[in-house]
Amino acid sequence: MGKVTGFLEFQRLQEASEDAKTRLGHYREFVLHLTDEEASRQGARCMDCGIPFCQTGCPVNNIIPDWNDLVYRGNWKLALDTLHSTNNFPEFTGRVCPAPCEASCTLNINNDPVGIKSIEHAIIDKGWEEGWVVPQPPAKVTGKRVAVIGAGPAGLACAQQLGRAGHEVTVFEKNDRVGGLLRYGIPDFKLEKSHIDRRVEQMKAEGVRFRTGVLVGELDGPGINDGSKERVSPAELLEQFDAVALTGGAEQPRDLPVPGRALRGVHFAMEFLPQQNKIVAGDKLKEQILATGKHVVVIGGGDTGSDCVGTSNRQGARSVTQFELMPQPPEQENKLLTWPNWPYKLRTSSSHEEGCARDWAVTTKRFVDDGKGRVKALVGARLEWKKDEATGQMKMSEVPGSEFELPADLVLFAMGFVSPVAKVLESFGVEKDGRGNAKATTDGEGCYATNVGKVFAAGDMRRGQSLVVWAIREGRQCARAIDEFLMGSSTLPR
Repeated sequence: MGKVTGFLEFQRLQEASEDAKTRLGHYREFVLHLTDEEASRQGARCMDCGIPFCQTGCPVNNIIPDWNDLVYRGNWKLALDTLHSTNNFPEFTGRVCPAPCEASCTLNINNDPVGIKSIEHAIIDKGWEEGWVVPQPPAKVTGKRVAVIGAGPAGLACAQQLGRAGHEVTVFEKNDRVGGLLRYGIPDFKLEKSHIDRRVEQMKAEGVRFRTGVLVGELDGPGINDGSKERVSPAELLEQFDAVALTGGAEQPRDLPVPGRALRGVHFAMEFLPQQNKIVAGDKLKEQILATGKHVVVIGGGDTGSDCVGTSNRQGARSVTQFELMPQPPEQENKLLTWPNWPYKLRTSSSHEEGCARDWAVTTKRFVDDGKGRVKALVGARLEWKKDEATGQMKMSEVPGSEFELPADLVLFAMGFVSPVAKVLESFGVEKDGRGNAKATTDGEGCYATNVGKVFAAGDMRRGQSLVVWAIREGRQCARAIDEFLMGSSTLPR
């Protein structure tokens, strides 16, 4: 694949990006895709490795060596077709995916891996620029009707595949716009929402219908942004549709019930981030949670926490500190031990580079009241992690005398999500697994089917909090399962 000696001749090239200080003045994307020549050279680095572990590292099983080679040879149109054969929305993954495929790259054993994500980014952007991404309406219709609940990446992938198979698909979304976490969780500086909008237009041209502001069931938690104006009962959907796909998110955030939790200024990340996305979209809010001029503390070291850091800096925070409960990871993973699996190592995001104090092995003990019901400080302590000899598991204990106080005018919880928040599972009568998600298998006969007849589940609502690329995979596979259920067989790719 690529050039036989390319991995010896060319070095990995990072995508160019706007200077950190400059990009803090706006919410636009700041990463540029590779030029044709740069992408060709990076494609040339793809080795003829025999077993492409990158494909198994990729949840949607992208045919990575093939489109790397096609880009190297300048056959961009076929590269796009190859990319689209496994991934409905490479403009999403090419921007926000952490690229587990690169961790699995054979070249990564003792060198820098192939820049797979940057090549994917270049392919899809060129496809849109050249007008190659066009609607693909079905050749014939089946007369079968499918309801998809949730318009995040899983729901969109499921709906598009089913629409192209000829079914009449209606997507129900409780928020005022389509996209789920893509729309109201990921900041615009990482993913501009025009990418979602043009995919929605493509899907509408393919026959998919969207009904926004419609909630199926009832909310029993905060959710991302309940902009629903209409309620639809599961009984109505089961009567009107031949199949129902539950593809909502795992939106119940993990809480931190410590003294002072109820103080003003202590919020979930998903109360903070969606508001800024709505402002960027031109909406007017009666009241916005702002980091402007404040000491901001972000609790949680993952992608959501990083997004809070970047947004806080753009709003003009006085300081930003991010805490993580776990110890600091090593700067370099032990490749001989972890490859081709996802490695445990220190990861520094573009938001961290823009300005952030980071600290690890820290626990939050309480929040301090300013006397007026607002938070003014966080009291934390250092943690020590040791292996329990009996169980072999790592256990934490507070370091004696390590308690400290840090100024905090705004505290954001970004500690992950635990389960769906809408009572849609209960209202449908869907059985749950031990974590509160929809119970459904992903292999064998009846995959993605729940215990309720003609009701299927996929994405975060089934597997729990995960990546966009996993949502796309599950949406595609669920679509095939539904197609088989309706028609007896399916030609959709799994």
